Amino acid sequence: MKNTPAAMKSAAINPALACVMGDMDMVRPLGLAGLRCAVVTHPGAPALHSRFTRDAILWDDPARNPDGLVEVMMAFAKDQPEKPVLYFQDDTQLLLVSRNRDRLAEGFRFAIADAELVEDLVDKGRFQALAERLDLPVPATHRLYPTREAAPDVVDLRFPLIVKPLTRRRVWDEADGFAKAIQVDSAEELRALWPRLAAVGLDLLVQEMIPGPETRIESYHVYVDERGGVAGEFTGAKIRTYPLAYGHSTALTITDAPDVAALGRSLTERLGLRGVAKFDFKRAPDGSLHLLEVNPRFNLWHHLGAVAGVNLPALVHADRLGLPRPAVGKARAGARWCHITKDRLAAKDSGLSMATWLPWVLGCEAKAIALDDPMPFLHNQLARFLPSRAPHDAPGGAMTAQ
Repeated sequence: MKNTPAAMKSAAINPALACVMGDMDMVRPLGLAGLRCAVVTHPGAPALHSRFTRDAILWDDPARNPDGLVEVMMAFAKDQPEKPVLYFQDDTQLLLVSRNRDRLAEGFRFAIADAELVEDLVDKGRFQALAERLDLPVPATHRLYPTREAAPDVVDLRFPLIVKPLTRRRVWDEADGFAKAIQVDSAEELRALWPRLAAVGLDLLVQEMIPGPETRIESYHVYVDERGGVAGEFTGAKIRTYPLAYGHSTALTITDAPDVAALGRSLTERLGLRGVAKFDFKRAPDGSLHLLEVNPRFNLWHHLGAVAGVNLPALVHADRLGLPRPAVGKARAGARWCHITKDRLAAKDSGLSMATWLPWVLGCEAKAIALDDPMPFLHNQLARFLPSRAPHDAPGGAMTAQ
């Protein structure tokens, strides 16, 4: 495997692996910084085939036997010459690291928010209580208990409303017709929906909807060091989601939004946050910003941030090793990321022709297919025609205990 002189030099001064509980949108920004990655992922994952991946821990589902995964990770760390720097991309991984932080700190370096704050931010019920205590600019919200209560006759909120689970759960994501959230336009509609909500078996939040499409959602991304200083930041906005309403992001762009950055910095201080975080806001028709959620973890935006000039994972890596931080400028507004296959569906549903969409996607700076690292995308597309890869064939002889 060829390495550029710059990457070889970076690896020489950054001897610790970047241990990534995540996908290529986390591996790539670290690889672009010249860092060697070990991935914690499932067999067949595209990240296993990246030129930036040097080792792997294969694990089907972090929510399944988390204690076992922690022990396998600790055994892996024990074999490394330097403590790896640990990155975690979704809520399940975040909670696993936070709830096992003392044990994992024996084998890994990582940057993470205070344990209680993590719990407050991940659980939407606790987040609502936190928002009330700190007077955060969130829409009016109530909790619902479909499994224990009858459908309410009256809801003391203004319709339309958004219904969503207290925490992200697979059972919600897999429910037929449920996106990340459900819009409800009247009390009658909520009562009609109630049996389906009860069948999912989760406690829920109902929240006043801020008018406007998903493109009105803007975000602030930050890494706050242990002293409370902002080491790097950028702002962004959604271009498309799939499904178009309350779907998952398929196209994103870097913005230059001073009010988003200013509010993000203010809330970071109010929360006493350390580590990385993403603040999601929705801009109302009058221009005001309303806080939807705070995610104190790494995420797919870091790929786009890195190509736009602000590589937050690389800053974390340098700080964890006590090395000089890489140079950071202002993120280049207009830089774009897309999920190629899902964004084609989103673009089609939004009325974009292939002739319009294809040049747009080819111009995206951050996407799954990269000329300098094509195998993750190509292998993923060809996987159904290829024999399954045995675990021991993964990079570096992956650890596979379950």
